[in-house]
Amino acid sequence: MPTYNKLVRDRILDIIEKSNKKTTSRILTDVEYSSEITKKMHEELAEYEATTTNEDAVEELADLLELIHAAAVIHDTTFEELEKVRLDKAKNRGGFDERIFLIKVEDD
Repeated sequence: MPTYNKLVRDRILDIIEKSNKKTTSRILTDVEYSSEITKKMHEELAEYEATTTNEDAVEELADLLELIHAAAVIHDTTFEELEKVRLDKAKNRGGFDERIFLIKVEDD
């Protein structure tokens, strides 16, 4: 039987058990949950980086977005508030649409 020791989506246990398999799980503390969200973000980012098709990339981006929603709650904010911060930063500092790659800045 495989051992995973990782954060999973809320319905995964039901999905596994419907295939007549037994699971062992527990509820994480707040500190553990925050840490596991961070680990899961790294895992999903690595999976995104490994994609070779747009379809797979979109799937992994959706996973990252779900984790961002969860992380926003951990940091006592909402996704809407997070989006406002993103829009403010885009207004003041720009986005990444122009694909600018800074090579160096020379000091006087």
